[in-house]
Amino acid sequence: QVQLVESGGGLVQAGDSLRLSCAASGRVFRNYALGWFRQAPGKEREFVATKTWSEGIVYYADSVKGRFTISRDDAKNTVYLLMNGLKPEDTAVYSCAASPYCSNDACKNHGQYNYWGQGTQVTVSS
Repeated sequence: QVQLVESGGGLVQAGDSLRLSCAASGRVFRNYALGWFRQAPGKEREFVATKTWSEGIVYYADSVKGRFTISRDDAKNTVYLLMNGLKPEDTAVYSCAASPYCSNDACKNHGQYNYWGQGTQVTVSS
C-alpha cells in the first residue's frame, strides 16, 4: 500500500505562486510514476503533470506548460508541484497520484493510477 498526503494549497491572487507537496509512505516510492491531477467544481478530473520513473520523462498539460514544474525527491518520498503565474482557471482541488506500472504518455491517464491523496484546494482570485 502507498499512502499519499498533499499540502500547500490555499487562496492566492492571480499571478502568485504556490508549491504543493505530496508526501508518500508505504511501498518503495522511487519505482512509481507520480502525477498531479485537478478537478474543478462541475468538471471532470484533469491531468496536470506527471513524472515517470523508468524513463524519467515529464509530461505537462498544455494549459500549465511553462508555468508549472513537477519534481520529486525520492530521498524524502515527496513529489512537488511548483505553480507560477497562477490564473483563476487554475482553481481546483489538486490531487497527487502514484502508479506502479504506467509508462510514457499513458501516465497522463488518471485510470493508470491506483493510489491517490485526499487533495488540497487551490483557489486563485482575479
